[in-house]
Amino acid sequence: MHGLDLDWVLKLHLATTIYMTGVIWFVQIVHYPLMALVGADNFSVYEESHRRRTFWVVGPAMLVEAISGAWLVRLYGIDTSIGAVLVWLGMLLIFVNLLVTACVSVPAHGRLAQGYHPDVLRWLVLTNWIRTTAWTLRSLLVLALL
Repeated sequence: MHGLDLDWVLKLHLATTIYMTGVIWFVQIVHYPLMALVGADNFSVYEESHRRRTFWVVGPAMLVEAISGAWLVRLYGIDTSIGAVLVWLGMLLIFVNLLVTACVSVPAHGRLAQGYHPDVLRWLVLTNWIRTTAWTLRSLLVLALL
């Protein structure tokens, strides 16, 4: 039963991590930079719609990724195996992503919902590299677990 649980959780975790890595690269390279072209007149309406729609694309996946990551930690426990080390490093990166999302990205989007602020948008694009890097590293860690 333990092996089946581990196999299932690892596949679910891999799927959500790879999905979020693809999403974050699209956001970093395409979506966020294009926000500068929306224009100040419609920016608040655009940003509010962006926030509502983006939640449904990333919210459930981030939740499943965090839960499955915690489940992997539970299954691997605390030992010195390479698998346990990779799982714990992965959880650290999940924490980084959640922290940056909650403390940097969400507040920046909140400010942008009030109107177009080029400095805030530049800050959002720059700090999003933290999440882009963390999700990319997470994908590599989860693939290494396989």
